[in-house]
Amino acid sequence: MSARTSTGIRLSRRRFLQILAGTAGALVVGVRMAHADESPLPPEWLGNHFHELGAYVRIDAEGNVLIGARDPDTGTGVATSLPMIIADELDADWNRVSVVQLGLGVAAGADGQPQWTYGRQRGGTGDSIPAAWADLRQAGALARWLLTQAAARRLGVAADRLRCEAGTVIAPDGRRVTYGSLVDDASKLDLPKQAPTPKPPERYTLIGKPVGDTDAHAIVTGQAKYAIDHHEAEALVAVLLHCPWPDGTLARIDTAPALAVKGVVKVMQLKPEPGQPPGQTVIAPAVAVLAENTWAALQGRDQLKLEWKPGASAAASSGALEQQATALLDGQAAPTTRVRDDGDVEKAGKHAARRFEASYYQPWLAHACPEPMNCLARIDKDRAQLVVPSQAPQQAWAVVQRLTGLAPGQIEIRVPRVGGGYGRRLDHDYVAEAVMLAKAANRPVRLLWTREQDFAHDFYRSASVHKISAIIDRKRNVIAWNQRLASASALGGRGVPADRLWSSEVLPDQLPAGLVPNYRSDWYALESALPRGPHRAMPHLANAFAAESFVDEIAHQLREDPLKTRLRLLGEPRTIALKNGGTLDTGRLRNVLQLVADRIGWKNWLRSVNGLGIACWHMDGAYVAHAVETSLQGDKLGIARVVCAVDVGRVINPLGLEGQVAGATLDALSTALNLAITYKDGQIQQRDWKDYPLASMAQLPDKVEVIVVPDDNRPPLGASFLAMPTAAPALANSVFRVSAVRVRRLPLMKEFLRLS
Repeated sequence: MSARTSTGIRLSRRRFLQILAGTAGALVVGVRMAHADESPLPPEWLGNHFHELGAYVRIDAEGNVLIGARDPDTGTGVATSLPMIIADELDADWNRVSVVQLGLGVAAGADGQPQWTYGRQRGGTGDSIPAAWADLRQAGALARWLLTQAAARRLGVAADRLRCEAGTVIAPDGRRVTYGSLVDDASKLDLPKQAPTPKPPERYTLIGKPVGDTDAHAIVTGQAKYAIDHHEAEALVAVLLHCPWPDGTLARIDTAPALAVKGVVKVMQLKPEPGQPPGQTVIAPAVAVLAENTWAALQGRDQLKLEWKPGASAAASSGALEQQATALLDGQAAPTTRVRDDGDVEKAGKHAARRFEASYYQPWLAHACPEPMNCLARIDKDRAQLVVPSQAPQQAWAVVQRLTGLAPGQIEIRVPRVGGGYGRRLDHDYVAEAVMLAKAANRPVRLLWTREQDFAHDFYRSASVHKISAIIDRKRNVIAWNQRLASASALGGRGVPADRLWSSEVLPDQLPAGLVPNYRSDWYALESALPRGPHRAMPHLANAFAAESFVDEIAHQLREDPLKTRLRLLGEPRTIALKNGGTLDTGRLRNVLQLVADRIGWKNWLRSVNGLGIACWHMDGAYVAHAVETSLQGDKLGIARVVCAVDVGRVINPLGLEGQVAGATLDALSTALNLAITYKDGQIQQRDWKDYPLASMAQLPDKVEVIVVPDDNRPPLGASFLAMPTAAPALANSVFRVSAVRVRRLPLMKEFLRLS
């Protein structure tokens, strides 16, 4: 099944009615047609020869079904899983379903404020499926209800005696009518006064079945069209040269050499708007070269004669910030925020049989999206049209609306499949840049960032230093845990109250909170001018590495099996209330831990020539564990096997889930082995893949063995980055062990790997 993509078209009301009359018989669910002449129409609504859908469901007279995927697909598979929810509820024949990515659905409400046609539209944040579960089942149930009512009238049978199956309504006596034959009648019915009841789980026929990605064929054959592939005939290509320092200024510029390049049309300056939060305006002062084509724009940029004046950040370095963090944690200063404080850590120390302490450093990270930042923007007097790779098109809309002043219905945002997001595209500085340039140039603009710009001007994940101490009693129980973290908050400057800046860096419910009677978590704020923002699995990624690595160090000091240490820490299966209102089910966490241990052959942990490492975590009601086997041949590290077990409640698409788990695992391993951002004199040192090398195939395991825990009694949970937090600590713990086999002791691995 491959998705269809194309552009929307705008019609007059008269032309719209003429075409609609010629394609009568299509059942439309979830879209308003009242203002057809005021907003662009997705062409699929007008006939079978068009290729874009603008609402959740369309069924034509031949029984073909088009379903719209509302959330941007950043590689998480939601363009498949979300339509599957609707298709199952609709009892559609999946073989006759086509899926199309929806653009932003927005219209003006009675008060002039935006109304979101499709509800929440946000991708790559790990919560698309749980957020859509109720909405999309309701959309499918409504379409099925209309078809069933139409069939009841035709067959003379009460609607509650009919059943639907694979695009057909079936009567008790066996008579059948197809959806295609019913759409004309169904489209004339009044909507029900109450929302139809969705199907009971025992009637699911598609949910829980493995389905291939709807875009897979287009991707592997090179036909998939990303935002960066979109063109407009009149558009100028814009490339940028940003100031190396986010707080710097332009001291001198000579544009004449650039303007002399054939094809260069304009050279323009961009400045961050005072008072606007990061991610909603230009990321740093910049000079833009606008040209008739990409080559001319790049050549013109290379001919610019300019000089930047550094700001206060010019003296900053990542090494100095690490030293500052370490000194802060080693000193006696009070924390910026005490995130959690259970029991009495000091009093517990009086009953200590043993005390352990360790420190961990996490480097700065870039998002390094495969598709660099880009945006195609056309800004007219009464309309704005954008093609943009966004994870949050409603936030992109807010940027466009602020800069243009246009009404909600005058702004059209299309979101093709996104070439990676990882949290970077939750910010929309590049959208602001494109809109500013298009307005000033009075022509459409196709903004393209180069790879060097993408690395040098990111909203990075902040470096952090963790210092953890634990107190063990005579029964080998951890009776106190004191974790201190120093980092620069990703929420800095974003309008978040000072007493909440910790929330992007640490969670009050992260392991082993709730398991240790005396538990303390402190956060120390670091100051940095480097732009910071959301990063995948944040803040779980950094904290899981520190906590799960420390559990292994405790096991080493106690001279026992790390699995045994973890199981004792988790205790008997039970449910623990969390500070965020959720619960921690230690039985489910023990289960995924035991599953990976059994699959990797953990019983051989002590005798194996290779190293075995293990780690577990919980995230938003889901549970994950990793086991990793590594080898050392000389000084060469090899990853022999990786096993991951996940428990995410009901699974929509098992094949998609396995792909997400495997992909996140490999991403985490690659990050752990190779990646770090450093800066010196306020400037980023990594500017390309050679400086920020992803792991090669030879460095990674041949496969990731994925174990999915079946659970149809709970609603589905997100999993796009669920496997990120535990892969790195399991790897570190495995290397910890294999080095012990190598030299007959267990050295700490702080310098062996700079893990994230």
